[in-house]
Amino acid sequence: MPPAVRSLRQRAVTNENDENAATTRVTRAKAATLGSNVTAADVPKKTLQAKKSTVALGANGAAQTRKRAALGDVSNYTKAEVGAGADAKDGKKPTATKGGLVKQAAKPTGVQKSSRTTTKAAPLSSKDKNGVSSAQKRPGSGSGIAAPATKKRKEVPLALVEEKVEEVENVLPEEPEALEAEVTKVKKTKVEVVEEIEKAIVPKEHLDLDKEDIDDPLMVSEYVVEIFEYLKELEISTMANPDYMDSQNELEWKMRGILVDWLLEVHTRFRLLPETLFLAVNIIDRFLSAKIVQLDRLQLVGVTAMFIASKYEEVLSPHVQNFRHVADDGFTEDEILSAERFVLAALNYDLSYPNPMNFLRRISKADNYDIQTRTLGKYLLEIGCLDHRFLAHPPSQVAAAAMYLARLYLDKGPWDATLAHYAGYTEEEIQPVLDLMIDYLSSPVVHEAFFKKYASKKFLKASIHLRKWAKDYVASFGNVLAEEPSKSQD
Repeated sequence: MPPAVRSLRQRAVTNENDENAATTRVTRAKAATLGSNVTAADVPKKTLQAKKSTVALGANGAAQTRKRAALGDVSNYTKAEVGAGADAKDGKKPTATKGGLVKQAAKPTGVQKSSRTTTKAAPLSSKDKNGVSSAQKRPGSGSGIAAPATKKRKEVPLALVEEKVEEVENVLPEEPEALEAEVTKVKKTKVEVVEEIEKAIVPKEHLDLDKEDIDDPLMVSEYVVEIFEYLKELEISTMANPDYMDSQNELEWKMRGILVDWLLEVHTRFRLLPETLFLAVNIIDRFLSAKIVQLDRLQLVGVTAMFIASKYEEVLSPHVQNFRHVADDGFTEDEILSAERFVLAALNYDLSYPNPMNFLRRISKADNYDIQTRTLGKYLLEIGCLDHRFLAHPPSQVAAAAMYLARLYLDKGPWDATLAHYAGYTEEEIQPVLDLMIDYLSSPVVHEAFFKKYASKKFLKASIHLRKWAKDYVASFGNVLAEEPSKSQD
């Protein structure tokens, strides 16, 4: 045995506990320099100690290599570093070995990554009899960190229990009566329930809304009540004979409906005011009540009535040539002007007709000028122009019924004292006209131009929605006029 190796072994034995002694670790690089005659038995049998920075002790006592983010597996790096340190102490240049970094980089498949277990037992956890760690147990709600605590049962005071028992004993005897009352309420019809609610809510006295316009001279709030009282007296004298068709030899109510439906289309084309249409229809009915007209002159009466009404209501009325054009040149301009003089003479030049739109605006004041109710009210009000059965009712009553039905459809609330005051009619007085409107809406469409006009988005598709609602209403509650034959549609 060479003396150098012997001295190393003696130093390893004698100076085992000497902290200042040189390292006794023999690396593969160092062993290669000792000579070929050195055997494995001559190598010191002391266990090689790895660096503390690269080896950590696991929970089961096995050595585990700590990962480094930059290098991944650091086993080769550790060996090379140890070998280089040993060679540097001996004053020799570190030699490249098979386990060096260059060789391992050339053979990436030889690198083995350290495997990590998915679950680790807590360092301080203790296992129960079944081998389950207490740290792995799921803690209960409200428990501490170390171990789950048993959930305490909430104690209810005895006084509270007795109080609840007394409440149940007091309710149980009255329960059959309460159920019987609920069943009786369900059996009531919708109309009865609405009537009970209206009686409980509707105030007995009306509100004076005209005081709000005291500072506006255009509203003439000081005289507005007297003005509408005068209009209600005047509308009686300007009403047409509801049975004037009996004296006409060649005309029927169906022909009148066709004429008014066509005039409504002309009215829409010229973009005239609503008052113009109502006045034109009133002129036609009053003239036919006084004069007998042949069938071939009925359209001339309608064109002339629209021409007169536009002069009376419009700021800029259409020229007579426009009316001759819409009549497909069936009449000359001289014939229209001659018919104008004849019609005015038959009416004694009396055009002071209380327009239904005036009453509709008056009622809309009590409705806070709701635009949806006003639009539906206009549609219902124009039904009175097309259906001859409305001739027997004054324009103020037709306007009140139109506003009542529009509010009923939109579910705007009951017909209270304020609305009744500004409309001038109670619910009982409105009911006959209301039945006529519902009967017209639930019947098939007869006047196409009228239906198409109010089926547009501009008028909120009033003709579509109200007709559907009227059919459902008649199917649910019936109608007084359903039993009687209809005279207006034929």
